[in-house]
Amino acid sequence: MKKTYSFLVLFFFFLGLMTSPGLAQKSQKILNKMIKAQGGKKVLEKINDTTLTGTFEMPAMGIDGTITIYQKEPNKLRWDAEIWGTMMTQAFDGETAWATDPQTGSTQEMPEKMAEDFKRGALGRDSLLNPKKFGITYAQKGKEKIEDKDYLVLEQTFADGYKATLYVDPKTYLVHKSKGMSLNQAGVEVETETYVSDYREIDGVMVAHSMKVYQDGEEFMTMVIDEVIFNSGLEDSQFSMSE
Repeated sequence: MKKTYSFLVLFFFFLGLMTSPGLAQKSQKILNKMIKAQGGKKVLEKINDTTLTGTFEMPAMGIDGTITIYQKEPNKLRWDAEIWGTMMTQAFDGETAWATDPQTGSTQEMPEKMAEDFKRGALGRDSLLNPKKFGITYAQKGKEKIEDKDYLVLEQTFADGYKATLYVDPKTYLVHKSKGMSLNQAGVEVETETYVSDYREIDGVMVAHSMKVYQDGEEFMTMVIDEVIFNSGLEDSQFSMSE
């Protein structure tokens, strides 16, 4: 199960770009521009659920497959990944984080550390527009150069104390990179860097369609999103452990 957990929880970097009103004026100005760059408050407020489908590859492990990701506001998330003909599911129903065992097909609650990561990843666009109730704060950390280009740096702190760093393009105000700690396939916490690109406008919302993940500087996973659907009417039962 560790291999499955370690790559699936990484996607929370890709899903959420969050803001907080309790910030210094400069940080708040940057975050307001990030919201606008994604489509604006009015457009984002209308999104109740999101479905993404695509493919992924983990070259070092010789693994590739297809994936469907479901997110429902404000904090429900489900992954269905097919690897070598076997379907694996992970989900958070708003209270419990669970997963299927690929060997037996049975469902079980995630270990505590994995569950914490997955719960953060389940936060949707409500946490972008109303971060105060989720306890999310930001600090502006100047600029940092990536491949000869300067990016704005924001440190993101969650209610549980977890910290991540976002690198924002000063021209587009879209996130180019995120950095934080996550578990590798051996269950060891390592530094993880996630680069997102190929932003496309879908129903007025800018969505990245490509992601590349590095762990301790080594390429770990790539993901390509083929389709994005908003407001398909996802049911709460789709995220429950009984499904």
